[in-house]
Amino acid sequence: MAGSSAFEWLCTALEETTTLERLEARGTVRIALKEAGLEPRTVAPSELRVVVQKILPRELRNRGVPNEAALCDRMVAGLQVLERQPGSQAADTPDAIFRRLGGEL
Repeated sequence: MAGSSAFEWLCTALEETTTLERLEARGTVRIALKEAGLEPRTVAPSELRVVVQKILPRELRNRGVPNEAALCDRMVAGLQVLERQPGSQAADTPDAIFRRLGGEL
């Protein structure tokens, strides 16, 4: 099952900047998303940014990733850039639909 562009970006970034293998990186992010009640295929960059700030540091620490706080800060910065790109929000989430109905974009 493919994930949202934000999910894919984060997994790739973790794989490239840590010793985690592809499946370990994806599994770690999936566990953090599950704890937050979010789905990999629909998670928006703004939602994922909160998960990276609040949940992911603990998951990385549990897996022996050094400097997890600094790593997560870099990931948050990358997700903020991703948020500003057109079409980066998950368009079909209930939150997105209600935002559009309320006049927000």
